[in-house]
Amino acid sequence: VAGLTQAIALKTKLKFHNFTIFEKGSEVGGVWRVRFCHVPNILLTFFPQANTYPGCASDIDIHWYSLSTDLYPYWNKSHGLQPEIQAYWIELSKKYNLYPHIKFNTRVLSAEWDDAKQQYTVITEDIFSGKKTTSVAHVVISALGILEVPNLPYEIPGVRKFQGASFHSAQWPGSMDLQNKRVAVIGNASSGAQFVPSISADPSVEVVNFIRTPTWFVTRPHIPYSDAAKWIFANIPLVMRLHRAWIMFWFVAPLHLPMGDKALQKQRDAMTKYILDNTPDKYHFHMIPDHPPGCKRTVADNGFLESLYRSNVTLNFDGIAEIVENGIITKTGEMLPFDVIVYATGFIGERYPMHVRGWNGATVQGYYDAHGGPTAYIGTAIPDTPNFYLINGPNTGTRISALFITEVQVAYILQLIEPVLTGSASSFTIKAIPTDTYNSKLQEQLSRSVHVHCQSWARTNGTDKVFYPFPWPATVWWWLLRRPNWDHYIAVDADKLVWARRIKTVKKFLKCSAVLTLLWSYISLRSRYDTTWW
Repeated sequence: VAGLTQAIALKTKLKFHNFTIFEKGSEVGGVWRVRFCHVPNILLTFFPQANTYPGCASDIDIHWYSLSTDLYPYWNKSHGLQPEIQAYWIELSKKYNLYPHIKFNTRVLSAEWDDAKQQYTVITEDIFSGKKTTSVAHVVISALGILEVPNLPYEIPGVRKFQGASFHSAQWPGSMDLQNKRVAVIGNASSGAQFVPSISADPSVEVVNFIRTPTWFVTRPHIPYSDAAKWIFANIPLVMRLHRAWIMFWFVAPLHLPMGDKALQKQRDAMTKYILDNTPDKYHFHMIPDHPPGCKRTVADNGFLESLYRSNVTLNFDGIAEIVENGIITKTGEMLPFDVIVYATGFIGERYPMHVRGWNGATVQGYYDAHGGPTAYIGTAIPDTPNFYLINGPNTGTRISALFITEVQVAYILQLIEPVLTGSASSFTIKAIPTDTYNSKLQEQLSRSVHVHCQSWARTNGTDKVFYPFPWPATVWWWLLRRPNWDHYIAVDADKLVWARRIKTVKKFLKCSAVLTLLWSYISLRSRYDTTWW
């Protein structure tokens, strides 16, 4: 949804319409489709990552998981399911007439900067015909995010041997019928915890969930909104916005409170109690993680633990030795036959999935490699790549709404690209020194955080650099991105912008001077004519 958010902002904030969206899918998606955006002026590029598995839902309250500019009063529950979230974004795409800007079923192969022409050459490919097309863009906005490429555990021997149906949860086949099937689920983090309760609701489906590392859970029930609540949201001014503001406060305020060892232990004890109180006794020994809460993503429980009491659901902690043609052999030597294997094994986050080249042959992936993993200036810009911006880039993850993070970032990017679109400048490139300074402070903060106490997909090679979480509260994120620090950027052909900024500064100075002069004159007159009565 980051790319659609950027496209909507281009139209509504800048009144700019000369942009193209490249979408690898055949339809716009909700938050579970990744994107990449182009300005022929602008290239917006989107790659689909269609999370349409059963039970797929937001784990943040839906009224904060929608655009602040387009609140929707008719959500069915406190947490939206995938179909209604996608329907929301389809309606927004129609409302803002985005479809004429979108080239569906199109993969972006590369974007290379031509410094003489101050523009990118973009090569795309039709995913069905293989036909390649070349276009140009003055600005490229990458809304791919971090989690774009599904992670299949090829390190397990025999992954390719299995003769039954097998797929990653992010690539769930729409025609998949699991009735009367034996289903192996590998992994139990966010995705697995959502679809296991859904598929096991059918007692004819036998589910075995293989768990290598247990997960911390917190309760996150999906509370229905009544028809009366929906009517109030739709018809009484400010109520829905106040409801959204309360949700924001509920999530953001605790992040500003200091957490000492005693508070952290209390949190861990509460989460341990929740898991044990809601899990069959036979699993208690295996269900509590060794790592501290927060080191890996905490999973919102909306029925997973309760589903473990079903007779057709089994957890297996033995480890997988090998996958064979008709099933899985565990490390205890047991052979378990299956009809279907579902990989709930997350995504590859440390590789940038496209070729983007900037100045002097510099590439995005090359910059990542040189810095030990994904790295960017406030998760948004990369040195030596002019007019190239990331949405949901490195170290942008928080425990709050991803759409809040996105909207703040989109507003920041608009300020950078507006001078280019109006002809006041040709390009902006973030400098290396402020990028290094920012990331030094960020990594120093993360080195003292909980995130270094476990192996995680959010670390390069699982144990090295932490490249995903933003270590400070969301208010700091907003503060850092409220406006660009122009001194941190190399500007080309920006004389008009420089003069415009100077004129703006002079106008502010004259305005303040006028106000102070009038105030001083008023005070002087009052002191001259006022009479003191005793």
